[in-house]
Amino acid sequence: MDMSVENSDSETDIELLFQTRLNAEAKYSLNPNDTQNLTQWGMALLQLAQYGTLQDSKKMVKEAISKLEEVAKIDSRKHEALWHLGKAHSAEAFLTSDSIETLSNFEKADLYFQKALDEDPRNEMYRKSMEANAQAMLLHMKLQLGTVQQASGGSSTSFNAKSPAMKANHDLMYDVFGWVLLGAGIVAWLGMAKSQAHLCTPSLDE
Repeated sequence: MDMSVENSDSETDIELLFQTRLNAEAKYSLNPNDTQNLTQWGMALLQLAQYGTLQDSKKMVKEAISKLEEVAKIDSRKHEALWHLGKAHSAEAFLTSDSIETLSNFEKADLYFQKALDEDPRNEMYRKSMEANAQAMLLHMKLQLGTVQQASGGSSTSFNAKSPAMKANHDLMYDVFGWVLLGAGIVAWLGMAKSQAHLCTPSLDE
């Protein structure tokens, strides 16, 4: 594929996500209880988080969680929002270096994935998200165990020397697995967003 075309498509997708975010913010001021609008807002933030710096990504994921939690308070059975809330917590887990906070986010993600699946038991995407989250939790636990074993197996000097490399490997695993999980469903969402944008475009005959 022509890289220039691929980059152009990526830029178009980002512009679409930013526009969706702005539209949702405007609609929110008119009707803060519109669960579909809040869901779209949270989804856009979650996808935009893939393109920002680490700090920007953390900020957008937290904002996405906030918007999706509003949906859950208004309609606790809206499974689409519950699923995205699970993805948001899983993404936050990968963006967090504190092991206790990371595990807490994985557990929250599992809870929301389960709630989404309870509301829509035939949805394979929800089921696969639960499985991926369980694997991510296991990976995290293995990384933590490996860190402890290395610390106990050597002197404090050798451990301190290895710490930067261990942290780099830890961050790399967070980055790779985090964005894989976060990206689940992006193609379907973008297709839906583009379709909605097309429907909202006035025809030349009007």
